[in-house]
Amino acid sequence: MVFRPVRKEDVDRVVELVVGSGHGLTSLPKDPELLAERVWEGAEAFGRDVRRPGGESYLFVLEDRRTGALAGTSGIVAKVGGFEPFYTYRLETHELRSEVLGIRRRIRCLHPVREHSGPCEIGSLYLAPSYRRHGNGRLLSLGRFLYMACQPHRFEREVIAEMRGVVDHRGRCPFWEAIGRHFFGLDFPKADYLSVRDKRIISELMPAHPIYVPLLPEEAQRVIGRVHPETEPALALLRQEGFRPLGFVDIFDGGPVVGCPRDQIRTVRETRVLPAASGDPGPAGVPHLVAPSPSGAPVVLAHFPRDAPEALLPPDGFEVLRISPGAPVACAPLRPAPTGG
Repeated sequence: MVFRPVRKEDVDRVVELVVGSGHGLTSLPKDPELLAERVWEGAEAFGRDVRRPGGESYLFVLEDRRTGALAGTSGIVAKVGGFEPFYTYRLETHELRSEVLGIRRRIRCLHPVREHSGPCEIGSLYLAPSYRRHGNGRLLSLGRFLYMACQPHRFEREVIAEMRGVVDHRGRCPFWEAIGRHFFGLDFPKADYLSVRDKRIISELMPAHPIYVPLLPEEAQRVIGRVHPETEPALALLRQEGFRPLGFVDIFDGGPVVGCPRDQIRTVRETRVLPAASGDPGPAGVPHLVAPSPSGAPVVLAHFPRDAPEALLPPDGFEVLRISPGAPVACAPLRPAPTGG
């Protein structure tokens, strides 16, 4: 399995892959034309001479070298905002008091936020069900952080992720039914799709004033800040990497927004540059993400001890990474070090 930048010739395979992604994956709409634009934009971003982040959108794929099939996608937006603002709800708690009645109440409230100069955002994470094993999900997600470690100047210092909220297999979203539908008059999948084509509809139709959570149906209240069942493993992985809830939720599905400073992400912190070598890792070998340095891509998995002075690559590793023995490679453990005794 190889984690690599998307290529323009991947369009048809990306479309085929995304068809099985279900509802709620906003950044990868099931529209061949939009997906082609996303792939082309994602491929061109890697070739740009970037001095500082300016909203570039990078897209990666996970490729099965045995079959040539694409197993998954993941992406990074270098900086959100700009001409297309980043919209979210800030979840706050207000305390109401009545000295006359002796009552004190804590009321949650959703405050609309429009951000024009935002952080870096990771997203577009989808792994085909048949490949959800053998660490493929970690490679697909964490490969982005190894790329960040090698190319930090391309990305903002704060990194966020909008986690997919609760949406059923029919595309029904309780949070959307309680708020968005009243303003858009559309079902969730349609509104979600249209917002990708043109974000102006958000500023034109979404409520501009705070919304008191107790006024929403109980079903909607229960899903605020919760993730789709299929997204729970991705959220658990990001928590291991240092991501924490930021007190914001998605304006469409109510999913949580989590974040972490770029240089404090576990994979970024633990990235080392070592010479590449071949050899037997022995029983002490642990899986590592490995990529050419300083390019940061493509990425493969290799096994060697955490404190090894060299990165031991599998037999075909040099061919895949297009390097020679002794060349510098960036590497980071696939999982955090065990704690406790």
